[in-house]
Amino acid sequence: MDAFTAGLLQRIRSTQSDLRHAREAGDDFLADVEQAELEDLQRLAAEHGVPVSAC
Repeated sequence: MDAFTAGLLQRIRSTQSDLRHAREAGDDFLADVEQAELEDLQRLAAEHGVPVSAC
């Protein structure tokens, strides 16, 4: 796995965790921000053929 793929997958996992924590804390604004970030990362992964199903 190259550095780009590893870094992207790590960012996705981190953002998923941050999103989960924001939802658990009831912070709707932060959850929206994290959801948007996650969608951007998933789009980037798709554009570069990086499978994210393992995340």
